[in-house]
This record gives sequence, C-alpha cells and structure tokens, in this order.
Amino acid sequence: MRNLKDCRVLVTPTSYANHDPTLRTVLESEVGEVVYNTTGKPLSSSKLQELVRDCDGYIAGLDAIDRAVIEAADQLKIIARYGVGVDNVDLAAARERDIVVTNTPGANAASVAELTVGLMLSLARSIPAANDATKAGEWPRLGGLTLEGKVVGLVGFGSIGKLVARRLTGFDCTILAYDPVPDSEYADSLGIQLRPRDQVVREAELLSLHCPLLPETRGMVNTEFLGQMRPGAFFINTARGEMVDEAALLGALESGHLRGVALDVFVDQPPGADNALLHLPQVIATPHTGSHTDGAANAMGWGALGDCLAVLRGEEPKNPVL
Repeated sequence: MRNLKDCRVLVTPTSYANHDPTLRTVLESEVGEVVYNTTGKPLSSSKLQELVRDCDGYIAGLDAIDRAVIEAADQLKIIARYGVGVDNVDLAAARERDIVVTNTPGANAASVAELTVGLMLSLARSIPAANDATKAGEWPRLGGLTLEGKVVGLVGFGSIGKLVARRLTGFDCTILAYDPVPDSEYADSLGIQLRPRDQVVREAELLSLHCPLLPETRGMVNTEFLGQMRPGAFFINTARGEMVDEAALLGALESGHLRGVALDVFVDQPPGADNALLHLPQVIATPHTGSHTDGAANAMGWGALGDCLAVLRGEEPKNPVL
C-alpha cells in the first residue's frame, strides 16, 4: 500500500467543501496531491479519462464513470461516491479492476425529504404561480388544496421516503407507502399504512417517487402507471428522472388526467429548452437541487472523504457498495 503522501486524489463534486472548508484542508494535509473539478458541472467520460490517470483515489460526483474511465484509471483504488446513487458507475468494470466503490447512504436524505414536502406544498397552493403573478402587478385569487385530510402516497419507503413520511405526519394527512422490503416497525410507529404499489398509485392525491434507479424501476412511470393514478392527482419526483417516461407524463398533463407535477430530476440533465414539460404552467421544475444544502453537502463530503482515506490506508470503508 502506498504512503498517503504519495497518493493523488481526484475530487469532482461541485459542492465539495463549499460549506465546510476543512474538508479541503483535511484532504490536502493527508495526501500528496488533490485535483479538483473546476468546470462547475459533472464531467463527461472523455474529460474524466484525462483526469483520472495516475489517481489513487476519486471522490466522485455525478460524472459519467463508464468502462473507458475505469480502464484509464491505471492505479485507482477507490471511487467514493459523494451521494447515494451509483447508477452512473460501471460497477462490473470496477469489480474487474478490484476498485472499491462506496457511497454515502442517508447523507442527503433529510434535505431531499424537505424539498419533497416543499414541492408538495408548492403544487397544492400554486406558490410559484402566485409569486409570479404578484410580482407582475396582479392580485389573483388562486384556489388551493390543504394537505390536511388528503391521501399522500410514497412509492419507495427507504431512508428518504421515511423522512418524507415523518415530516408529513404533522399535516394530518393519510400516508400510504409501498416498498419491496418494507420497514413495518417504522411505519407502525408513525401510523403509515403500507400497501401494495398499485393501491398506493390508485389512491394517492399526491404521489411522490422515492425509489432507487434499478433495471426494474427504469421507465416504470409509464402510460399504464400514470393511467392508474387518481384523476386530478399531483406527481412529485425527487429521485431519478430515468424512472419516468417523460412523453407519457406530458400526455397525462395535457389530457388533464394529472393536475400538476413537480420534478427535481429529468431523463436528460439539464433538460433541453425544447423539453415540452418545461413549458406547461402546471409543472414545477427545479435543477436536481435536493441535496444542495449545507447539511447534505457536509455529510456527503465527510462520508466520501472518510471512505476514500480508509481505502488508501488499507482499511475497510464504512459504506462499501463493491
């Protein structure tokens, strides 16, 4: 195992150390050289191939970490994901090269849960439209919905879904949740009703997605799924854009079957200006901002840093994926 002072580490998350500068000073004091992403955005495969050569460690953002990148990483020991999802990492290629992959489960859960509730309220009370109209000199009388007494459905009841549910309990709504491996004890403690997925989709007046992106969830919000939803329901996605068939979602909105949608994630990020969803007044769009808080950034930073340094020291990481 190389001495840490001989190690070179690549850091690509754009928010790394923005709220806690000691994340930089600790890393820079421990290793020989740190290379930072200065582009302000996730990196493409071709750009990563240039940067990852001769790196021993890699604290990774939402970059395209494909097989070509991993094959270019001639001495890489660890890919420490700054976040939860590893769908942008070619895990098979990493396994072949004996590269450890870690993530930071739960680090951004509270922040994403808070955004989810904020988007629910924004949809129910037309907050963006009210803001725009008032600033334009209008004084509209906009009708809204209370969350009190409504049925909120959560498709996915992992770390984020649970925190959404916990925050919603104060709104006196009925909360239904589906998860393939449900935590019945936690649900019972909060009065959450665990139900089959189809029932949650059918009965929810506000339906929020909190699943990981897996082969079986990719594209699952399709015409059939949306057709099962209650007429006039709201749909919220702060998980992964690839789980939604955007053409089918557009159709459900244009037909009036759905009353409104809030999206923090898209299939293509950023979405092109020609994405028709962005031009509908009943769509609230945010720029994948769920984890962009001080708390989430610090928790992801320290988690990824700790696992990166552990592997470079020859120790076991706290949160291995591979």
